[in-house]
Amino acid sequence: MSEITDISLLSLVLGYSVLLIPLAGLWYFRTGLLKDSLIGIFRMTLQLVFVALYLEFVFDLNDAWLNSLWLVGMIVVGVFTTIKRSGLNRKFFLLPLFTSGLISIVIIDLFFLGVIVRLDYFFDARYFIPISGMILGNSLNHNIVGMNAYFDGLVKNRDLYQFLLVNRNSQAIALAPFIRDALRKGLNPMIATMSVMGLISLPGMMTGQILGGSSPAIAIKYQIMIMLAIFTGCSLNLMLTILFSNRFAFDSYGSFRDGIMKSNK
Repeated sequence: MSEITDISLLSLVLGYSVLLIPLAGLWYFRTGLLKDSLIGIFRMTLQLVFVALYLEFVFDLNDAWLNSLWLVGMIVVGVFTTIKRSGLNRKFFLLPLFTSGLISIVIIDLFFLGVIVRLDYFFDARYFIPISGMILGNSLNHNIVGMNAYFDGLVKNRDLYQFLLVNRNSQAIALAPFIRDALRKGLNPMIATMSVMGLISLPGMMTGQILGGSSPAIAIKYQIMIMLAIFTGCSLNLMLTILFSNRFAFDSYGSFRDGIMKSNK
């Protein structure tokens, strides 16, 4: 297959002109999202340029310690973003979210990179960093939805939780309906996406590999692998995040600690 066609710098700059369509709509309908969109686009561009320059160095060096440090950095950014977007108190959730993120990504990477792909060099930056990044990036989105649903549900239905806790004399039973709701809301979008993948859209990894010169058969096998890894990683991460967070969010009597949610301060 022919090599991928490069995009010139001029064409890349020209590509930004398409943003006039959504930005004009956001301005016309007074959504209040125009400024946030511009900031988001600017940050995305700046971050991706930095990542491109940094990854050139990382890929050339291909050092296990440096690659692992990059992974830890991605986890930390994801933890702070999840806490901020979920409206949680950083003091209680830094450790459980970091621990759940680290455990889930180690398990998934060991299985898929070590057992399925069988890399000669496990920390090969071409596989280790982008695949870990895809898993963590998707986990971030679903963690935010799931944690929002979980703690919002507990706050809004505190009487129900206390009723179940007192009458069933078990915190696990009292929390079960809230955990179920959080998992449903957190994972349903991914399940819906997987169910129509290949029919409505070609996923990003597969498209990228095809554009890069890989055959569709190889691209599909990698796409299946990465979707299984992402779904397993997101599910495991969300479940562990909720379970680990419970040990910090409640006191020994099963009651909410003060200041769990920022709005409760």
